[in-house]
Amino acid sequence: MQSSILDAARAQHLPNLTLADRAYNIRRNALKMGKVQGQGYIAQALGIADVLAVSYFHALNYRPHDPQWEGRDRFLLSIGHYAIALYSALIEAGVLPEDELPTYGTDDSRLPMSGMAAYTPGMEITGGSLGQGLGIAVGMCLGLKRKDNPAFVYNLFSDGELDEGSTWEAAMSAGSFKLDNLIGIVDVNNMQADGPSTGVLNFEPLVPKFEAFGWYVQRVDGNDIEALVAAFDAARAYPDAKPRIVICDTKMAKGVRFLEERDRNHFLRVEPEEWDEALTILDAGRQA
Repeated sequence: MQSSILDAARAQHLPNLTLADRAYNIRRNALKMGKVQGQGYIAQALGIADVLAVSYFHALNYRPHDPQWEGRDRFLLSIGHYAIALYSALIEAGVLPEDELPTYGTDDSRLPMSGMAAYTPGMEITGGSLGQGLGIAVGMCLGLKRKDNPAFVYNLFSDGELDEGSTWEAAMSAGSFKLDNLIGIVDVNNMQADGPSTGVLNFEPLVPKFEAFGWYVQRVDGNDIEALVAAFDAARAYPDAKPRIVICDTKMAKGVRFLEERDRNHFLRVEPEEWDEALTILDAGRQA
């Protein structure tokens, strides 16, 4: 089932690794990039790695060496500061070459610290002003329908973006237009710059809210790969003319315990010697 919907050329390009292997590699890539700059939104990258592994190695239809292929599913990163996570997935998927990993955040790099579509193959939009991604996704979905293109648009956004009125306006529009080619993914890690997300502006209960806007809604543990696979499959196969959303509860810095336990880890402080320690702990967790 894992490669059932993938383009044949892509399937031939990729070795036979499990989704857990892919998530581990995405986390490792992110830590290595963070070590280059000594900073980055690494807690988010570690937390969302399982979602990205299921997206790129189970759900999405795309061609690694042809990122502008018209038949591709579009994956939109609304949260521009998660770029380190998406670069890690694009490197693992073969869209970006691994030898560019050490250029992260450097001058003239194709891997700037905040994602920019003009610089990076596979980066569909420039996300930075938060709350814009879902509106762009609605427009893309309408355009694809006008062209009779059966591709899906996946939009990853954060719980912090639920504070933005533009997000809910887009959610209402998607339900009104019955955009069954839209799959939203919300990373609910309950942390943003000013503290716990629900303490900044409580957005719960999410499931009935999106249902009221006309969406097919599922909520899962975003670090449970089997649950994610089932939810993504159900979202894609849902028979009614509705937008679909998978609400993913994730753990910040998942896989590196001493980073998981730090408070206010929106922009996580990591000391120079701790990058290698984090990599060692991640490796040990994989072997356990």
